[in-house]
Amino acid sequence: MKAIVVGGGIGGLAAAVSLRRVGWEVVVHERAAVFGEIGAGVGVMPNALRALEWMGVADEARRLGTPRVSGGIRSSDGRWLVRLPEVGQEKVIAMHRADLHGVLLRALPPEILFNNVEVTSVEELDADLVVAADGINSRLRAELLPGAPGPVYAGTTAWRGVAPGPRDLEITQTFGPGGEAGVLPLGDGRVCWFVAAVAPPSASLDPAELFADWHDPLPDLVSSTPEVIRHDIYELPPLPTFVSGRVALLGDAAHAMTPYLGQGACMALEDAVTLAACDGDLARYDAVRRPRAQEVWRGSRMAGRFGIGVRSPVALALRNFALRAMPTSVAVRVMTRFSAWEVPAMPR
Repeated sequence: MKAIVVGGGIGGLAAAVSLRRVGWEVVVHERAAVFGEIGAGVGVMPNALRALEWMGVADEARRLGTPRVSGGIRSSDGRWLVRLPEVGQEKVIAMHRADLHGVLLRALPPEILFNNVEVTSVEELDADLVVAADGINSRLRAELLPGAPGPVYAGTTAWRGVAPGPRDLEITQTFGPGGEAGVLPLGDGRVCWFVAAVAPPSASLDPAELFADWHDPLPDLVSSTPEVIRHDIYELPPLPTFVSGRVALLGDAAHAMTPYLGQGACMALEDAVTLAACDGDLARYDAVRRPRAQEVWRGSRMAGRFGIGVRSPVALALRNFALRAMPTSVAVRVMTRFSAWEVPAMPR
């Protein structure tokens, strides 16, 4: 059986690795001139790590990533709202997106990887299975599901970067009025960070000014980063199906979500392993993946309303009080709810 994967990002490469593991002949078509990944940090959550284990590449991910043992949520003035020293962060790996992409790329033979291939229609592809992993603006999704909703602006814009930073930082998420930030230390002297703010699309904003009075080391990280990546955040409203004929949608092409649970890349890894476990049964893939992915999509949206969406002083005070009063055990359950995923059983 032959599969063609359209898109050479994390999701597309994971699909290729996973399908080859169950005996499929696979080729990957990527429209860019080289295979690569831009962005900053990614937290490989326990669910994503289980997917990497199934693919056989988790050991290399652990070698390149940095396990963290503590973290939590802070307010913009630096006060801790939630401390999670025992959350089991040894199962969470902090990585640069490019490093995770490289782990998957090296698991594939070069002869199945094709660059500079622009796929505009499924009709161009001769394969038993086509994996549409071509991103939030997927051309294949638009062709196959013309009546389905397209991407919509989620109301926020974000900046990301990698900068030198202290080696003793913890994984932190910070909430402020109409803003959110995150720090993901890589352990090698680099720190991945992001900041986001409620704003109109394409607004002319300076993150160094917006976050100048937030707690250390956020202002220094933003101002010292030589190359800051800025993008408006879009999401894909829930689709009626993830499959059409011989085509399976995967990753952002199927369920692009806001980043407030840190599950975007993790969901693509789950998709890839589930697709392989279904071994060509696309009805089963849709039945297994769509409810799970759309539940996480809704959870991420709710997390945004509770986090970056809180703007008034009264609402901020109430939200922060609720977080400080939350028992650690409850906070751990909330944070691990969406990472409690297991690889589905293979069919007989």
